[in-house]
Amino acid sequence: MALNQQTKEQLQKVSTATLCTALFKRGLRNQFIQDVRPLDPNKGNMVGEAFTLRYIPAREDLNPISVFQDRAHPQRKAVEECPPGAVMVIDSRKDARAASAGSILVSRLMVRGVAGVVTDGGFRDSPEIARLEIPAYHNRPSAPTNLTLHQALDINVPIGCGDVAVFPGDVIVGDGEGVIVIPAHLADEIAKEATEMTAFEDFVTEEVLKGRSILGLYPPTDEQSKVDFEAWRAKTGR
Repeated sequence: MALNQQTKEQLQKVSTATLCTALFKRGLRNQFIQDVRPLDPNKGNMVGEAFTLRYIPAREDLNPISVFQDRAHPQRKAVEECPPGAVMVIDSRKDARAASAGSILVSRLMVRGVAGVVTDGGFRDSPEIARLEIPAYHNRPSAPTNLTLHQALDINVPIGCGDVAVFPGDVIVGDGEGVIVIPAHLADEIAKEATEMTAFEDFVTEEVLKGRSILGLYPPTDEQSKVDFEAWRAKTGR
């Protein structure tokens, strides 16, 4: 199921926090990738379908530096095959002692039109990656080459990233707080609900900053709160 444009636009305007709540209502409580942070929290939302790369622990006899000369090396192959508009999600087993990738590979993803890159490990050249025009998320900087600890094995298979199951085609959303994984079949309805929730939360924030109590307002159990919200929507066009 391809991500439609309206859903993508909606997801670009909502927070991972709001998306977590919408998924929680459906019984999905483990969709926020743990211990992964944006290199540049000021970039806009990252939205795209997951394209995955899986690492296993490196075995020294299989991972000399010469493996990068192989044009079919899974890491290099994944960088060249990740579709434009997708988000590359890397399973590094939550091990940031060696890099998942560096600035050259992330630059290549950027110029190919990839929407973002996520690892539960670390990136080398992280200051340079932070300056690129592509959202990137990791656990922490890591200078050692990936071959030190990681062996790239599988491309576009189900993986785990930061304790979250990620299936190819799942919808990945990142913001200044982190990254959430939305099952593909739920993306449209989650995006719509999150858009509605965001409008209400913006209304509530305005009211609270004016001094209004949250009781009866959040959640809106008082009839007056519901009336006030509808009046606010009519006024703001939200």
